[in-house]
Amino acid sequence: MNAADLSFTSSDFLRLLEGLGLTGSWGWTLATGDQVWSPGLFRLLGLEVGEVTPSYERLIQFVHPEDQARLERADDVRRDGLLGTHTVRVLRPDGGLRILNLQGTVYHTPEGRPRAAAGIVLDVTDREQMAAALRMERRRQWALFEVLQSWSNAALYVGGQRTASPEILSLTGVSAEVFRADCDRIVAPDDRARMRAHIQAMIAEGKSFEVSKRLLMADGDQGAFRFLYTPVRDAAGRTETWATYASRLGGPKAPVIDPVRRGLVQSIDGSHLRAARALLGWSMQDLAQAGGLSFATVRRLEENAGGRRAHSHERAVAALQKGGIGFQIVEGNRIALFRR
Repeated sequence: MNAADLSFTSSDFLRLLEGLGLTGSWGWTLATGDQVWSPGLFRLLGLEVGEVTPSYERLIQFVHPEDQARLERADDVRRDGLLGTHTVRVLRPDGGLRILNLQGTVYHTPEGRPRAAAGIVLDVTDREQMAAALRMERRRQWALFEVLQSWSNAALYVGGQRTASPEILSLTGVSAEVFRADCDRIVAPDDRARMRAHIQAMIAEGKSFEVSKRLLMADGDQGAFRFLYTPVRDAAGRTETWATYASRLGGPKAPVIDPVRRGLVQSIDGSHLRAARALLGWSMQDLAQAGGLSFATVRRLEENAGGRRAHSHERAVAALQKGGIGFQIVEGNRIALFRR
């Protein structure tokens, strides 16, 4: 058969994805009460197709008890047309646990009354477990740094730009942007020329090397550090980037003031507030009440409208943190959100 004779519908692609155990879907006609699950949804829940009668209430019953309160109830869907996006744990009949992302929508009549609901379910177990493992590893690394003041940077260059680890930003008090613009800024002035020439020459040789540096600490003091540079090569032996390991050379430890975390609150913008609120299943009014703010203030913060007031911004962030949201710097200056 000629490839030009082949045609595929969206249903064909959906069946392909469901056959891989990646997704499932459901639908609910509110007027008649008719509900359907796709074969993929049965499989995601660890069921044989047709093993149970499809219903929204039944779907919620598979969700971990601690996560059920975050979901809209059936009455919310029927009466108010409420249906959001949630990532929850699901307990299968065989005892297995999967992490599923539920995304739903409600369809309305011309008069605005809910008439039907539908949703798609994605298995994000691997993604969520990897993210959790990365967060745990980052906390472990930071705990060791606070005690030993040693750290590693897996990629000295990303996209051709010099990168800094959160640890070195913490000790020196410079921002990631300042470091990228002038990485010599953190080195003692009388040591910069020697360092630059020596490191460039050694990197040109393409071999691992060790060097000592005097860094300017955020508290105004200087600290001696040992840096080990080593090339990271691809399968063909070409250098892809450089990795470093650094450790303090004697003397009193510099205070870990963590300017990255100190500046974290100021770096959180409206998109982060909206995403954090969504993780908690909060409305803007919920955030306003939790933070002792007005609805208009929360809306202004989330829209990044005008010059935000630091006090209101800090109260909104504090309310989200108290509600169980964690904010963390990853990959230099990106902000990650997670629910504790």
